[in-house]
Amino acid sequence: AAGFLNKDAAAETIAAAISAAAEGRSLLDARAMAALLGQQTVAPAADAAGLTSREFDVIHLIAQGLSNQQIARELVLGMSTVKTHINHILAKTSCRDRAAVVSYAYENGLV
Repeated sequence: AAGFLNKDAAAETIAAAISAAAEGRSLLDARAMAALLGQQTVAPAADAAGLTSREFDVIHLIAQGLSNQQIARELVLGMSTVKTHINHILAKTSCRDRAAVVSYAYENGLV
């Protein structure tokens, strides 16, 4: 196995996992990673804002300081898709900018 996805993974996430595996990388769903690390699952906090698992992945990478281009490379997505995810995150969390998203993520235990 080159990775793990939850059964509710979006088609986009499945495609990213296949691409990652073909490149010799692995993709592990954020909720699965939290479970493997023995952390309490973050899904309820993410679900409270209506965030998808992919949006959670993007938040995690924003919190690590990655640029849109780096996020696109990491998640095997196009730049426009990353920007769309970020716009959805901003709307769902009522944040004005990336810095506010990072603050929101830490305050709500998402990272």
